[in-house]
Amino acid sequence: MPATDPYAVRLAPSVHAYVQPGGGWCLNNAGFVSDGESTLLVDTAATEERARLLREALLATGAPLPRTLVNTHHHGDHTYGNGVFTPEAVVVGHESCRQEVIAAGHQLHLIWPETDFGDIRITPPGTTYSERLTLRAGGTEVRLIHPGAAHTVGDTIVHLPEHGVVFTGDLIFQGGTPFIPMGSLSGSLRALGLLRSLDAGTVVPGHGPVTDPSAYDATERYLLYVAELAEAARAKGLTPLEAAQGADLGEFAALRESERLVANLHRAYAELDGLPEGSPLDIAAVFGDLTVMNGGVPVACHA
Repeated sequence: MPATDPYAVRLAPSVHAYVQPGGGWCLNNAGFVSDGESTLLVDTAATEERARLLREALLATGAPLPRTLVNTHHHGDHTYGNGVFTPEAVVVGHESCRQEVIAAGHQLHLIWPETDFGDIRITPPGTTYSERLTLRAGGTEVRLIHPGAAHTVGDTIVHLPEHGVVFTGDLIFQGGTPFIPMGSLSGSLRALGLLRSLDAGTVVPGHGPVTDPSAYDATERYLLYVAELAEAARAKGLTPLEAAQGADLGEFAALRESERLVANLHRAYAELDGLPEGSPLDIAAVFGDLTVMNGGVPVACHA
């Protein structure tokens, strides 16, 4: 039977991934690096309760509480739990991630007002970088790399070169549909090239089970499909919603959250219209179309 409860999986002597099955809306992954004396945490969780479960799982491995917490991007499922680990931990992220966390505020509360998120103190990165930053957790080198606008405009890839491990954040959804309305389609394709160049054999996606570099190819196929669909549909004068409703998803129909196609088409249309990568979209309109694609029911937070 597939796991349903969150679990930590050891990837290397000092490295664990923390996976929240089955990787749907608000069920993200995290991870941590620890030599038993100092710990670096990658991302948190969408609710206070889930962040505390992450905290317990980390302590259960013998790792001390983190002194450093890296956010791969600003979305609440990766940052809402920051307050559970601060002020003891310094929060680190891309400079745009800090701005986005502040601007978003309690955004998940607005999207999913019925969800019990707990006591969420919005805690943006206090330490930021622009392109690359190297940290250390004990003796482990941790490289933070900004790929440019991709899933969001403030993404961070966390690369552990000596262990061949990469935490991709939501550049990769293993078994799930990519989600790029707050970032860039062309930028997401470029980010895959950057991920490949790191030559990491173990890939921790933002959502879904730990995987390998084959996830890059699967993601690339989907993004190219979106690009081709958008170009053809826009030429016919179709809206993103009309294009999504008439689309044949083919091999991508089995991915979780297939309704995200319409959100991704909104981003693809914006880029075809010549808007800069990462330009803000009308998120209310995007989520309205997501609801239509989800059978008229708002998408559900599974946290």
